[in-house]
Amino acid sequence: MNTKAYRPAGTQDPASWDMVGALNLSKQLTTGRVLAELAEEGHDDLMVLTADLGRPTQVKVFGDKYPDRYFNFGIAERNMIGASAGLATTGWKPVISNYSFFLALMGVENIRNDICYPNLPVRMVGTHSGIAMGFYGTSHHCNEDIGALRTLANLTLMAPCDGNAIAAALRGTIKHEGPIYFRVGRGREAVVYEEPPSWKIGGSNVICEGSDATLLAIGNLVKAGLDAQKLLGSAGIRLKVVDCYSIRPIDKQRILTEAAAHSVLFSAEEHNVTGGFGAAVAEVLAEAGTSTKLIKIGMPDQYSILGPPLHLYRHYGMDGEGVAKVIRSSLR
Repeated sequence: MNTKAYRPAGTQDPASWDMVGALNLSKQLTTGRVLAELAEEGHDDLMVLTADLGRPTQVKVFGDKYPDRYFNFGIAERNMIGASAGLATTGWKPVISNYSFFLALMGVENIRNDICYPNLPVRMVGTHSGIAMGFYGTSHHCNEDIGALRTLANLTLMAPCDGNAIAAALRGTIKHEGPIYFRVGRGREAVVYEEPPSWKIGGSNVICEGSDATLLAIGNLVKAGLDAQKLLGSAGIRLKVVDCYSIRPIDKQRILTEAAAHSVLFSAEEHNVTGGFGAAVAEVLAEAGTSTKLIKIGMPDQYSILGPPLHLYRHYGMDGEGVAKVIRSSLR
């Protein structure tokens, strides 16, 4: 395991603080609050499950209001996944909330066999994705979940980029009868949407317009794209930023429309560039026979060094400056 840490001297940011006293910083993890609201509105079939992570993933707020519909499985993630499938077969709409690594990677066999194969209406919210748990090490990083999950038949895969997007995702898919995996961050991300956006399976949202280049982004990289848009704007480069929140199914029409307008497209994700969102975009371009080049921004095909998340984003070029640098150099 690579145990090197990266932290520039004299730098610290509250968003990188950790442990119990810092959990109130995770304001963008709105899952528990939204599920409690849905329950209050009459969705009596909701059941929330977690594996010893009710507080860090912010679903304990649901458990406090509905203790009979909230189950903590301890560190028994695979049992939790199997139980959610069983609950779904009896008419419940289970929602799992857990760290992405322990849910998507440790549990991929159970997700496949117990949930996706019988096509059950289980919602899975994988939090702290990518390198959001930077200093916890490789065991808590999750840069491979998209690659693993987007091959599973029947599974819808989405990546809400902030708290309002999570709210829109949960509400906008409440009637969907198949399994859905929501890939979200640590809850300390900057706000992208001032209110819940429009949301549909297979959709995307244009966040800002621009005619010189287009960035197709997911998750934390949507905000990085907006930061890059401001930096590039000062140099006269007009960047369009698209939140491609639906990874599977992906918004093929949006991708092909942007490809028709540019000789090069950019994708951005907090995930290994091998097999992730950018790879899904590349498949669309290749299958359509386009000549548009794709440049993928994200984690290189390696395991992350350790350090506070914000510094790791800077180190790997997944902040506004890093995204702007790639786009600027590619358009020269």
